[in-house]
Order: sequence, then C-alpha cells, then structure tokens
Amino acid sequence: MIEYERWLEKVQDSEIKNELLSVVGNDKEIEDRFYKSLTFGTGGLRGIIGAGTNRMNIYTVGKATFGLAEYLLSTGGKSIVIAYDSRNKSAEFARLAAEIMSYKGIKAHLFSELTPTPVLSFAVRYLKASAGIVITASHNPKEYNGYKVYNSLGCQITDEAAKAITAKINEYDYFNDFAPKESLIEVLDDSVKTAFLEAIKAFSLTKITKENAPSIVYSPLHGTGKKYVQAILQEMGIKEVYTVKEQEMPDGNFTTCPYPNPEEKAALTLALRDAEIYKPDLVLATDPDADRIGIAVPNEKGEYVLLNGNETGSILLYYILLKKQEMGIPCTRSTVIKTIVTTDIIFDMAKEYGAEVKEVLTGFKYIGEALEETKDYLLGLEESYGYLVGTHARDKDAVSAAMMIAEACAYFKEKGKGLYKVLQEIYKRYGYYQTDLKSISLPGKDGMEKMQKILSNIRKNPPREIDGQALHFDDFAQGLFGLPKSDVLRFKNESYRLIIRPSGTEPKMKIYLQAKGENQELAVAKLQAMQALLKNFMD
Repeated sequence: MIEYERWLEKVQDSEIKNELLSVVGNDKEIEDRFYKSLTFGTGGLRGIIGAGTNRMNIYTVGKATFGLAEYLLSTGGKSIVIAYDSRNKSAEFARLAAEIMSYKGIKAHLFSELTPTPVLSFAVRYLKASAGIVITASHNPKEYNGYKVYNSLGCQITDEAAKAITAKINEYDYFNDFAPKESLIEVLDDSVKTAFLEAIKAFSLTKITKENAPSIVYSPLHGTGKKYVQAILQEMGIKEVYTVKEQEMPDGNFTTCPYPNPEEKAALTLALRDAEIYKPDLVLATDPDADRIGIAVPNEKGEYVLLNGNETGSILLYYILLKKQEMGIPCTRSTVIKTIVTTDIIFDMAKEYGAEVKEVLTGFKYIGEALEETKDYLLGLEESYGYLVGTHARDKDAVSAAMMIAEACAYFKEKGKGLYKVLQEIYKRYGYYQTDLKSISLPGKDGMEKMQKILSNIRKNPPREIDGQALHFDDFAQGLFGLPKSDVLRFKNESYRLIIRPSGTEPKMKIYLQAKGENQELAVAKLQAMQALLKNFMD
C-alpha cells in the first residue's frame, strides 16, 4: 500500500493516474499491481499493460531503460537499435526508450514503423550496435506488452547479462527526469529492410518457376509480418498470395483473433476460411512480431490440416537435407540446433545424413548462443513454431521460415507431393512421433505459489515407470549435460518423453508429451497413456 500511495503522489501521466484512482479501496487489485516489480530476465520484461510496478507502463519501461543504459555505458556500449510491433503502447515505449538512451549519451537507431523481431536481431549486427531493444509481447493476448533486450551479437541477453542489468535497474527509481538529445536519435529508413531481405535470399535452395510456384493464403494476424513476408514471397516469384483482408492491417486489440498465436487453431480461423475459397497449396500465419509461423496444408481429401511446430520443423529439416544431398552438398558435420522440448525425430533424421544435433534449453536465445559456436550451421528449431534457417540473425525468424517453407512446398510439388504427404513419408521413414503440449494457466501470486508446490511435489515423488517401462528422470535444476541450471523436469525412455517447466513469458506451467510408435495408432495410444500418467501426479 505504501508504494501505491507513492505512485498516486508521483505519477504525472493522466491515464495511469486515473487507473490508479479507479482501484482505490480494492486491496486485492492493488496487491496484484504492486506486490512485486516486473522481473527483468533473459526475456527482458513482459506483463499486462497498466498502472503499477507489476505492469508494463512508461514508468516501468523507463526504469528498465535507465538501468540498461547504465549497463551499456559500463561495458563500453555506444549505440542501440530499437524496434516495436503493433501492440498497444509499443510505439510509445520505443520512443521513450530512444529518448532515455539519447539522454544518457547513447546513440539510438529507432525504426520508423513497426518491425519484426528478427529484423531487430539482424539490424543490431548490420549496424554494429552495442545492443537492441524490441517492444513486443510476441503472441500473448492484447492485454500484454514486453521489452526484449539483445546483445551486440543480435542474441537475446544471457542470464549473466540479465543479472548485471537488473542490478543497474535496481539503482533507479520509477520516476526520473530526463531531457532527450534529438541529435542522438536516428530514425531508420528502408535500407535495413532491403539488406535483411537480401540476406535471407542468400539461403535459398530452390528456384521458383511457373510450374512449381505454390499458391498461398497468408495472415499476419494484425502484426508486423505483412510488409516483410509479402515482399519475400513476391521476390521469390510467387504470384498467388492471398492475404487475409481482415487481419492484414496492424491492430493492437487483435480484434479478429484475441489470442494472436499461430499455435492456436482459433487464430487461423479466417485463414482457413480463405483456404476453402482459394484452395492454396499452403496456408501461412505469423504472430504479431513475426518470429513464429504456423502452417496448414491440404491432406489427401483436400481438407486443410494444421501442422504443429514439431511437424513443420521436421518438414523443413527433411527438405534441407534432401535438397543439399541433391545439390551435392554434404551435411556431414553440419549441425542442427534444437531445444530439449522439440521432437526427437530430429535426431533420427540428422543421423541418416551424418549431421549432428545440439540440444539446448527452451528459449531461442540458447539456439542463438549455440549458433555463435557452430561452424556448419544447418537449422535451428523449437517446437513452439520458431525456426532460424540462416545465420543472418540470432533469433527465430518467421520471414525466412516463410521463404523456406514455400520453397519446400515448391520442391515437393515438382515431385507430385503435397506437404501433408511429405509428413507421412517422414513418419514412415523415421517412426511415428506424436507430440502434445498442455498449458496450465496459473495467474497471479497464488498461481505462482501453486506452480512451485506442484513442481516440488513432483521432485519428491517422481513417476518411475509408464506402461511397465522404466522412466529416466532428469532434473535440469541440477545443471545437466553442460547446460545452465533450469527449472525443468524430464522423464524419458525409448518410447516416451515427458517434460514439465514453468513458462518463461506467461503465468503458465507447460507440459510437453512425446510418444513414438511403429504406426500412428500405436503412437497415439502411447500418448494417451502419458496423459493418464500426467493426470495422476498432477492431481
């Protein structure tokens, strides 16, 4: 209550002031807004837009930016690139960050319009900046916004850097006076966009022709993808691209898809409607900051089937391996980087072609870090619809993924196969891997406490077997396989894999299930057995 009263006294912004006044006397609401400060981690900040220390607003963003500026100055940083997406307050937060950086004597390269996150990652490297900021909450609902920080390599910051930045942030109050130095704020033109598109075209493997060009329905889900995805598809020579009109323009309220996540079927409702009209070879949808991509393809009956992130990633890798073999480019000693929760079929596919697989913790920042140490990089992928098909960036990139998925569609179209048939071919060749993701929403202080209790109970009484087969237990909080310590539990054997972890960006506990069978029916049955096991020790 003391901090709430202080904010009432100090806040100058009328919108935030009125919001604070609207909760006078509501102790539970005040507690939720002020029981903690937004945590700054490797993903930066993310939270609900609103008034309070536990919300995204100009004061929490300002405090974080002052701390980040101090950190950059202490490490010799001189410049930063700042981008933003279509979310409410994104442009305002981006401008604020640029002004504070300029006040601290740091040159701020500010994008003039909403920009995909992977373009920010690219721009940090392209402009040789010391760091980057992108204002986005990725695929979260409209109530959220976020503040992601990138290092000079274009990677999301490491745990060590996050701790150092947090220490600097804690030296600052929420209410700081400053006067921007406009001479240190450079508004970027289209030259970065042009360079980005040229960079990703360098990783193209298949030439698009009149005969193999796929027809595509595309939705940017009211986000940043439109300008970039449409441009790359056009430059590839794909003329039949039908963009979902209702979702074409930026909209921070995501009016047609309240949860703008291409992982969710509901978000692709309009794209699938258009697919029934245009009958395309491929349906694409990118999330608001265009780092994730979801796809749908027609099955043998002509019905459009949504593929999950593991299935799309498997098709991408299969295409790259086959195409490079066809081109006479050996993949021996090439490296695929995947997160521990991503399908293990990747191991089987890579092994056949002599490629290596490097596993990292969940979060694309770890793929970006590993890429820095990889000489012959092939592909980076995570099950949550994130892929990096080139070395131009150090974060997942839906724009280059759209290019490569469209290429794969063209490559297999030449061979008389749609992508659904290709997926069945992959399963027959490497085994039927069935995966599922369960998300348990646990919002607020009570939810956080419940999540920790569940994880503690599982550690004390871990499941020992499933279907008569012993399960090996890995607790990544102990620091295993040379990976950083992480609050992740994994149970696995040759047929089953179960992973449980708190989400790093949302108030959720995520549970990843994988079962492998000789055929799809057996794999599905095994997946159901895992779901029954899960229910037993989650109750």
